[in-house]
Amino acid sequence: MLGPVILAASRSDRMRRLVSAAPVTKQVVDRFIAGEGVDDVVPVIRELTGQGLELTMDVVGEDITTPAQAAAARDAYLELIDRLKPLELGTSAEMSVKLSMFGQALGGGHELALANVRPVVEAAAEIGTTVTLDAEDHTTLDSMFAIHEELRQDFPQTGCVIQAYLFRTEADARRLAANGSRVRLVKGAYKEPGSVAYLDKNEIDRAYVRILRTLMEGEGYPMIGSHDPRLIAIGQELAHRAGRKLDEYEFQMLYGIRTEEHLRLAAEGHRMRVYTAYGTDWYGYFMRRLAEKPANLRFFARSMLTKG
Repeated sequence: MLGPVILAASRSDRMRRLVSAAPVTKQVVDRFIAGEGVDDVVPVIRELTGQGLELTMDVVGEDITTPAQAAAARDAYLELIDRLKPLELGTSAEMSVKLSMFGQALGGGHELALANVRPVVEAAAEIGTTVTLDAEDHTTLDSMFAIHEELRQDFPQTGCVIQAYLFRTEADARRLAANGSRVRLVKGAYKEPGSVAYLDKNEIDRAYVRILRTLMEGEGYPMIGSHDPRLIAIGQELAHRAGRKLDEYEFQMLYGIRTEEHLRLAAEGHRMRVYTAYGTDWYGYFMRRLAEKPANLRFFARSMLTKG
């Protein structure tokens, strides 16, 4: 299996130096990472929103090992929100956060992550936008959902992510759909054991459709996180059957992947949100993406040859 090999490489300083120094790496990274700092990403935000797209911004970062690093991650998001304020984009530019980056895996991590993410959610609300809590591996989810519930008491627009390949997710979706949450559904890409997750692609796809139907028929706001043309079409059909208007759900895709499809969906009147990552620690983000789904290796290889 390639996943563990790539994860090991992501933790190797020697591999970091080798990969970072390769000219072809920069060509690929420049396509999938919007920049290293806020000054780089603001023009990207202007360009994408000018094309009728919406964004969710992710400040990349890996291997948080101290409370000081977690506080620095918090401050990076606060800096982003400060730069978004004069753009007056409202919910057209929201934030996505991984609670591990805010210290969730440290000692007392649940309380630390909540303490760090709350000011980000508060600041986002002050400029008329919101935050979505990304899902990570299954061991972190009880903490993530508890923090999500806590934040929604004061900021009900706070979103969360659920992963179709986990057995628990159908029950999570029923609970979330009933209380009006904003929910992004993704297939799931972390390496999980067969005791907690479907491992067969077809089973994952079937679970995705079942869960998406639950979200569409519920009282929440579904966010369809997929690049799969078949699932996109099914999402449109399920929304139609549920009587949802075009502004009552949205599609989400990664920056740099299927950009023509982003524009097509937006031109048809759909809300199309681009998951846009930036930051100096792009190596960890890049390698984790490959480790989560090694099939992406083929895609990244093709991307070296075309900018389409």
